Amino acid sequence: MEVEFDAELWVWDARRDESWTFVSLPVEASDEIRDRAGGLRRGFGSLRVRVSLGGSTWSTSIFPDSARGAYVLPIKRAIRKAESLAPGDVASVTVELVDL
Repeated sequence: MEVEFDAELWVWDARRDESWTFVSLPVEASDEIRDRAGGLRRGFGSLRVRVSLGGSTWSTSIFPDSARGAYVLPIKRAIRKAESLAPGDVASVTVELVDL
């Protein structure tokens, strides 16, 4: 399964030092991912993904966020630097679920 979307980068409130920066997957796509994943989950309910953003591609995990009702994707500092992104910027992201 692959999801393409545009999303704003945001900083996790519990870690305001910008080391924990995320984008939220669309709610509809998150619902479909939850349905397809069933019981297939790793620690913290995470699912393995391959991500493309600009010229960068990497492997990571998405995590469910009950407050947002969607999965969230961490955007590590090296990617933000390579793509000249900061919290508040909007990025075009492609997420491919590895295990589905």
